[in-house]
Amino acid sequence: MNRYFPRLAATAAVAVLALTLTACSGDAAPDTPALSHIHGLRGDTLYVATHQGLHTPDADGRPVLVGDRRDDFMGFTVTARGDFLASGHPAPGSDGPADLGLIASTDSGRTWRERSLAGKVDFHALDTASDATVYGYDSARGLLRVSADGVAWEERASLRALDIAVSPAAPDTVLATTETGVVRSTDGGRTFAPASERVLAYVSWAGPDALFGIDPDGVLFRGTDGGASWTRVASVPGGAPQALTAVDARRLLVATQDGVYESRDGGRRFDRRMAVESGEH
Repeated sequence: MNRYFPRLAATAAVAVLALTLTACSGDAAPDTPALSHIHGLRGDTLYVATHQGLHTPDADGRPVLVGDRRDDFMGFTVTARGDFLASGHPAPGSDGPADLGLIASTDSGRTWRERSLAGKVDFHALDTASDATVYGYDSARGLLRVSADGVAWEERASLRALDIAVSPAAPDTVLATTETGVVRSTDGGRTFAPASERVLAYVSWAGPDALFGIDPDGVLFRGTDGGASWTRVASVPGGAPQALTAVDARRLLVATQDGVYESRDGGRRFDRRMAVESGEH
């Protein structure tokens, strides 16, 4: 581990990273009012991808299921044109293979259709580039996969990562969080080199001035120089993080152990939008 960061944070990062190689377990009852296991946050309207399906909060902050699928969405993102992409595992009792591959929704998650790799891949991280290229991290194989259309895929770098983020300005530039720090690719994920020794759990890149990362203890950082430098912003309430999305330079969404939080001032202050239950990924 690098010498600049506490051993506790580094150890936590290793533990979190190891969990990406396994699927969630312990399904909640369909009528459970509170959610756990948050795997993705997206949208001007808040959408929360969970172990129990895709949800959005009502006026009182209570989760409301979107559509009727309660799949375990391990990976989740929204394309520039508003299509939802997800991966993970089907709900218990559902027909079909254990791994969803890549599925897509064009109606904000109400209905989904298979795109590719059903039965073959469970992406634990998904992101899209400005040119619509899809990047997916296949955690079971420790492999980054890349697709121009979400159907035909190329296998690229092998690495142990927890999260990925694609530059909004350069479709071939990708960051990944690893147990030894942030690594960066400038060739579309074919090769990666160290970018920073900062140990982060999740990263999100919404614009040239909107690169953010959160460490395993829930401390939020703002990135510059393409992920080479990170400046501490604040601690997010609620404990260890489960997901991070930067909507823009001021609006951030973070899921922690006790809730989904939103900031509208670049991460200095957070308000809870939805309650969740603590739970292991």
